[in-house]
Amino acid sequence: MEYTMPLIGDRAPEFRAMTTMGKINFPDDYKGSWVVLFSHPADFTPVCTTEFIEFAKRKEEFEAINTKLIGLSIDSLHSHLAWTKSIEQIQWNGEEGVKIPFPIIADISMNVAKKYGMLQTVANTQTVRAVFVFDPEGIVRTILYYPMSTGRNIDEIKRIILSLQLHDKENVSTPANWNLGDKVVLGAPLTLDEAEERKADSSGKINVIDWYLATKEI
Repeated sequence: MEYTMPLIGDRAPEFRAMTTMGKINFPDDYKGSWVVLFSHPADFTPVCTTEFIEFAKRKEEFEAINTKLIGLSIDSLHSHLAWTKSIEQIQWNGEEGVKIPFPIIADISMNVAKKYGMLQTVANTQTVRAVFVFDPEGIVRTILYYPMSTGRNIDEIKRIILSLQLHDKENVSTPANWNLGDKVVLGAPLTLDEAEERKADSSGKINVIDWYLATKEI
């Protein structure tokens, strides 16, 4: 059976769901905030446990950039609750007692997983490691898929959000390996006149590498 999934630029497919923190109506309940919706294959699994600990430890960092976290798997609510209590007893990277401070969707019906294309295994009994980033208007801005054996890079997810926020504010793009504070790149000229103007720029505000590639400080 084939399932559809939203694409970058689409509005988030709507759903209502029960989570470890009560009912949510998505995306309406999150209007005005950036959101990271991430799925995991199953509760009580090693890689997922490390991911949830790392997301939990950095929740305040995401809140500082107006971003909320939501987890999901097709396990039951009771399984989620038992797993989160178990995580509190685990020591990872020298820390223990980490509480999971964000909601985890119980998707036994697979309703959300099907809407978001999270079921990609042969048996369709586990959700893959999907990551969807939504902007404050509920528009899909980033989609990432990780194999089941590879834990997510939390720094990269945060970096993507910072890049998107900067793009929306300043209408600039970010180059490879960009981090907050680095130079950004300007859009390429669209006409010959614009290209000539770019090459001849002597304002000192931008660094012209070639007519199509220029950087500046933010």
